[in-house]
Amino acid sequence: MMILEKASTSLKGELSRWLNEPKSGVFVGNVSARVRDELWALAVKKAKDGSVMQVWTDTACPQGYRCRSHGKASRQIVDFEGIALMRSPPPKKRPRKQSGEPPQLDLPGQDPPAEGDT
Repeated sequence: MMILEKASTSLKGELSRWLNEPKSGVFVGNVSARVRDELWALAVKKAKDGSVMQVWTDTACPQGYRCRSHGKASRQIVDFEGIALMRSPPPKKRPRKQSGEPPQLDLPGQDPPAEGDT
């Protein structure tokens, strides 16, 4: 499996010769180790500002698969005592409202308050 982010259409086209693309940027298939490595080299060469992640079956690993990545992806592979974990960036903090009043919630089925009713 290969996952592409911000990849060129030419790279996607070349990968689609060997792998199926069930969702945009996600390629799956069963290829030999040699073809897998050739596809990896091609993807790394053509990634430019995008990113590539590759995952394949490996029964010698505790998880049953191996993975590698190239470029700045939205998620990073982190090795934790031999186990591959995915790290996603922390959520962006939103600035808080400085008003002293709590926000008004518009709930379905409720009429808005009439003027003068508080």
